Amino acid sequence: MKQLMKHKQAGIWAIILVMILMLPACQGGAGTNMPGSGSADSASGNGQQQEGDAAKPPAEHEEQGGPASNTGASDSEEEGDPSKESGAASDPAMAAAAAQLSKMTDKEKIGQLVMVGIEGTRMDDVARKMLDSYHVGGFIFFKDNIASTSQAVTLLNELKKANASNPVPLWLSIDEEGGRVTRFPEEYVKLPSSGKVGSGNDPDVTRQVGELIGRKVGSIGINMVYAPVLDVNSNPDNPVIGDRSFGETAEEVGRQGIASMKGIQEAGVVPVVKHFPGHGDTSVDSHLGLPVVTHDIKRLHELEIAPFRKAIEQGADVVMVGHLLMTAIDEITPSSYSKAVITDLLRQELGFDGVVITDDMTMGAITKNIDAGEAAVKSILAGTNIVMIGHDYAQEEAVIQAITEAVESGVISGEVLDERVLATLALKQRYQLNDEPADMPDIERLNEDTRAVLKEIK
Repeated sequence: MKQLMKHKQAGIWAIILVMILMLPACQGGAGTNMPGSGSADSASGNGQQQEGDAAKPPAEHEEQGGPASNTGASDSEEEGDPSKESGAASDPAMAAAAAQLSKMTDKEKIGQLVMVGIEGTRMDDVARKMLDSYHVGGFIFFKDNIASTSQAVTLLNELKKANASNPVPLWLSIDEEGGRVTRFPEEYVKLPSSGKVGSGNDPDVTRQVGELIGRKVGSIGINMVYAPVLDVNSNPDNPVIGDRSFGETAEEVGRQGIASMKGIQEAGVVPVVKHFPGHGDTSVDSHLGLPVVTHDIKRLHELEIAPFRKAIEQGADVVMVGHLLMTAIDEITPSSYSKAVITDLLRQELGFDGVVITDDMTMGAITKNIDAGEAAVKSILAGTNIVMIGHDYAQEEAVIQAITEAVESGVISGEVLDERVLATLALKQRYQLNDEPADMPDIERLNEDTRAVLKEIK
């Protein structure tokens, strides 16, 4: 019943935005269609990528050098604003997003559909082109992008400054789970793996670790983190999950994962739960090839899917869909561009109405089987909001071009484009993203708090 109500609400929003689209411009601005989601997870962090009470605004932390004001929120307060007139003001973030969307060009909207990587430790001409020509919605950072804290802050501030002419602030995202999946320099005290944290069976400690992850990434200006992992460690031969999982049962992974998710949210950073529908029982690394899971649907719901269902019920903001083939759900199409997985299962059956992002489209599970641009278009049509292309500037531009051609040809309709982008804009509003520069963080204070929590982990 709870999930049904969420879908009814989504339907109401769809009706509202269709009405907005039909309003004459003289009634207060252009209308908009209303719609109806990292990580390449290399343990080393080099080359291969890894990888929220949704309405919760960022918490105030000294280390959080990021957003402080709700950009664009004033749009919904202007006299005659169509979102306000249509009753959308009952959800201020959605109202502001709808007003923002109504003023964006198709190129600006297409940019919000992608998350791209950059090369090196400074902003180069291609990264600038990603902002000036393609209006990308955000960046993902890897170990080779971060040499030191001061360099990282400078890089992120450079990107924010270069984005000033664009209407929407940037996602600045990273894989940071603790343990072997970390991108941060040695200046920061390391956090243990999720497996180590989860073994203590203390959700309060897990929440504190999650908050530390949020504060850590937020300290340099990051506003989205690809964590927590909700995969169940049910296969000892799994080459990619292992101690990145909180445990070996769906119950403990769900309990600990939700605690971590909420801790990250409390730090004012957007957590991304991953890798839906569940990467725990695979023997192939999706960076290298396509894992195939042949369990029946009953088993999948009891084990792999269960932690995600619980996280959705507890306010997950973003779900990352992994590159794996689950034959009981879709015999042919990998999860990251399967309508059966993204729309039918995740959105309709589980009731998730937040943002869906893919794992990196440059991973072997994709590139060895299909053109990344074709996969990206299929993924958006299947229900994805953001496609990640974490490596190779040529691939990034090719994917953006493929999406652009799909929009221009009508393969991706204007209604679908608006629907996918609106959810992203609303989440940026809820977390009050802006492109104000971050200050240098107080690393020692954060390290002291980290050492205090480490004493509680046995």
